[in-house]
Amino acid sequence: MYATTRAIRPTWLLAGCSLVAIVSSANPADAKAAPFLKPNSLVISSSTYDNTQGAVADLQAGDSLPSASIAATCQPFSTAVAGNDYVNVWNNVLADPSFGVTSAITLTDVDARTGSTISTLSIPSDQVVTSFSSKSELGLHVENAWYGPVLSFVGYGGAGVGALDASNADAVDGQDPTNPVTCFFGDTYAFPRTIVSVGADGGVAYTPTIAYGGDNGRSAFYSPDADTYYAVGNSNNGDTSSYGQGITNPDVTETTGLEVVNPLDWPTFNYGTIPSGNSAQVDPMYASVAGQKAGKDSNFRGLTEYNGALYFTKGSGSNGIDTVYTVTPGLPSLGDAGSASVSIVPGFPTDSAKSTGGDYTPFAVFFANATTMYVSDEGAGDTTDQSTHAGLEKWSLVNGTWQLDYVLTNNLIGTTYTLNGYDGAWPTVTTVGLRNLTGDVKGNRVKLWATTSTNSAAGDPGADPNEVVEITDKLSDTTLPTKEAFAVVSAPNYGSVYRGVAYVSSGQ
Repeated sequence: MYATTRAIRPTWLLAGCSLVAIVSSANPADAKAAPFLKPNSLVISSSTYDNTQGAVADLQAGDSLPSASIAATCQPFSTAVAGNDYVNVWNNVLADPSFGVTSAITLTDVDARTGSTISTLSIPSDQVVTSFSSKSELGLHVENAWYGPVLSFVGYGGAGVGALDASNADAVDGQDPTNPVTCFFGDTYAFPRTIVSVGADGGVAYTPTIAYGGDNGRSAFYSPDADTYYAVGNSNNGDTSSYGQGITNPDVTETTGLEVVNPLDWPTFNYGTIPSGNSAQVDPMYASVAGQKAGKDSNFRGLTEYNGALYFTKGSGSNGIDTVYTVTPGLPSLGDAGSASVSIVPGFPTDSAKSTGGDYTPFAVFFANATTMYVSDEGAGDTTDQSTHAGLEKWSLVNGTWQLDYVLTNNLIGTTYTLNGYDGAWPTVTTVGLRNLTGDVKGNRVKLWATTSTNSAAGDPGADPNEVVEITDKLSDTTLPTKEAFAVVSAPNYGSVYRGVAYVSSGQ
């Protein structure tokens, strides 16, 4: 009944596969799908912490949790330092570095001109969820296929709301015996990192993968020309270096970084068995920098495509090189992924994160044209990063090399706010940079939207209620303008986080 390739027909156009975005009728049978992915709209992904479901509902201080490292006997475990209230639960990361709580995913389609909400779509939480407070998840992309716009992102298949440590669990059963999460919860505690696609009617389809075991998928998009998904993320939460290569199955060091994925587009994440060879890694980089942990060189998080080429970023962790990358040649296929080559975009940093301590933390990329690139920087690195890169960078291509023109920070870096809610006051939040990014170009005007990166005294800043902001820049400018400033599109909400943004152009 269900198509398994977009070249034939998209899954959500088939009977029984469509979801209603907004139900306004008292009788669900009379409900109609609200418009979604409407031209000139901005789609925002968000999630809200929920401690009433799953394992977190019973979490109390003193409970056992996975530890940072567990010997072959699976001992010792760590001890939870806090219960499940929103303000304090994240302190458990001090005892359990893998700590996280799965939460439901909401997509909001906003009029990009007025900021008013057009429609809201809740992704079925019995299918796919995200991990609160994994700040690099839920990057969004909208691409135009022959049947209309397609929105894509990555989540966890089958984890449900309230599961603990899913973002560091295996992707398939028994994948990594050295993973503390696997050791604690058991071999079957595994969740396929699943690419989710959403159509203009709000219909949802799922492509589960075996990739990113032990960590998270961050961003994915669909290429209509190649009929292929491309995804970025990280892997390897265990201690494979102590046991040698080949201990994990599938190998966590070769199912990570930039992945090429054949679309399955199932009506449920577990509609069948993931076919063998359905995804492939492009250019494993774990040997590129001496002394690095296997697989962590490819700790990618931002992803985009421009003029038939892929661009992606690495901006966290102490392994590899934090910079902007591209693939040669062009868009790799599933069959030739292994022969494609990853390289640093000319002009961007080439020094290792281990040697610098993180003086550059790029997150996402947006091309205004072939010679103008905007890069968001999280500002979570050292003082050099905070003073030189944090915010929105504008780069120009000059004689084949990219050069940094300026960094937009006005009314962004250093802004603060406080929030109160059901579990008490959240610590004061300070904006320190930007994460996911999107934009729209009209003539000499470039309008850009991004989610903010924050810091606070909370146990995990990734749980900070953050913002969606916008700014308008002149395409022709190469020196820092004095009057441009960020404005808030979506204000912070207690207990919630914004993750991804994607602009739907009028051509889609």
